[in-house]
Amino acid sequence: MAIHDIRSYGAQGDGLQDNTSAIAAAIEACSAGGGGTVYVPAGDYVTGPIVLKSHITLQLEAGSVLRFTPRFDAYPPVQTRWSGYEMWGYSPLIYGNGLKQVAIKGEGVIEGQGQAWWDAYRVIRAGGAAPESEHLPKLVELNRVLTDTVKSNIVEWQTQFLRPPLLQLMHCEEVVLEGITLQNSPFWNTHLVYCEDVSLRGVKFKNPSTTPNGDGLDVDSCSNVRISDCHFDVGDDCLCLKSGIDEDGRRVGRPTENVAVTNCTMLHGHGGVVLGSETAGGIRNVTISNCIFIGTDRGIRIKTNRARGGGVENVRISNIYMEDVLCPLAINAFYKHGIDESNPLLTSPEAVPVTEGTPVIRHIQISDVTAKNARAAAGFIYGLPEMPIEDVALRHVTFEMTLDPAEEGGEPDMVREERIMAGDGILCRHVQGLELHHVRVETRQGPALLLEDSREIEIDGLRMKKRHADTPVITVKNTDEVEVSGFREEKGQAPYLAKAAPAAAK
Repeated sequence: MAIHDIRSYGAQGDGLQDNTSAIAAAIEACSAGGGGTVYVPAGDYVTGPIVLKSHITLQLEAGSVLRFTPRFDAYPPVQTRWSGYEMWGYSPLIYGNGLKQVAIKGEGVIEGQGQAWWDAYRVIRAGGAAPESEHLPKLVELNRVLTDTVKSNIVEWQTQFLRPPLLQLMHCEEVVLEGITLQNSPFWNTHLVYCEDVSLRGVKFKNPSTTPNGDGLDVDSCSNVRISDCHFDVGDDCLCLKSGIDEDGRRVGRPTENVAVTNCTMLHGHGGVVLGSETAGGIRNVTISNCIFIGTDRGIRIKTNRARGGGVENVRISNIYMEDVLCPLAINAFYKHGIDESNPLLTSPEAVPVTEGTPVIRHIQISDVTAKNARAAAGFIYGLPEMPIEDVALRHVTFEMTLDPAEEGGEPDMVREERIMAGDGILCRHVQGLELHHVRVETRQGPALLLEDSREIEIDGLRMKKRHADTPVITVKNTDEVEVSGFREEKGQAPYLAKAAPAAAK
């Protein structure tokens, strides 16, 4: 096997020299010889963007650091998919497009030095100007057709200061990431787009908790993906499955499918494992097992909205432990971000006509999940009035809410209206076909289950060990076909199931 040590091409790991050309020369020589390994020995290697080639393994020895320059102009425009749109953006720090047999392995660190990018984003968010960059006017022109026709509340949409991911692979086959640490990304940490046959093992994804859009791993319109034994500690979603946004995503029409996630740990972040909100191409055939979420805002989260289309189906979740999360389970078809706010149909509380933009969420199976000290709601399942969430089953699940009277809670998920909950149970609205078998919910306040505008509900053995005075275990409102078994009425307690009083006419 050919091994190309980057020092043989002039690289120096002194934390000072720019090694961009030396690393590029090593990759080019390896590729010209038919492939092999580009070896990064221990040391601190400052570099600009790295462009990978087929049949190459980038091997990072323990003690090695690839440290990327924070100079914006070092990253020329390339074709990418950015927040679900096919467009041009600053080059990812490590980039590969149209490759076969590409791998990054070892115990080394890939350091994005994202602080300058984060600071620029915060200035733009506060209403300031984008930083000066020779590439920014090019990005504005390259993306003008898209930005003139698509309205979005994405912060960078008007300026086109499109921060790059730390690692992005597009249209690649036989991808392996193993053992490495990727940290401090300008935008998303690792972004896989249109890839096939992907294996990730033992990878660490790290971003500060304050990183704007600091996702750990985004799997975007990819097929046959295995993710195992990875650790996430990031500032946004830990692991996110996506498939393109709105009309542009439906035009591409490539799903994320056949994904297995197992034996991973997630700390902090907005969500442990998240599906969406970019669902236009569809997300399907997903298993998530044997994972631990500590301190994430949401645990398992599915999110989409009326503009996205596509949807999420055939998801199996099992053997998950969560602690100190805001909401263990959130399934939300009314997600309010990344939309054209001038279109009233996207936020209407009434049913609207079903279109190609209407997402479908169905066939979600959840078993053997435990969450302790959750802060807002035990669960939040919120469909659309014209397209309810279908066929959701929870089996052998325990959700224990915080008992702290000072806990203020928050939004279990971001829906059309702000809905603050604190220590509450499971809220289901616009759901068709819900099954709960041997589920235990302990709330600080309120019932274990609140059903609104739903139908075809089957409940067997839903329990609250510590009931509240004058509070039923189940409250229903505008809900039909409810079948309840495996319970007993207790003397001196409120009825096990009660109907909520109808809202007063306005």
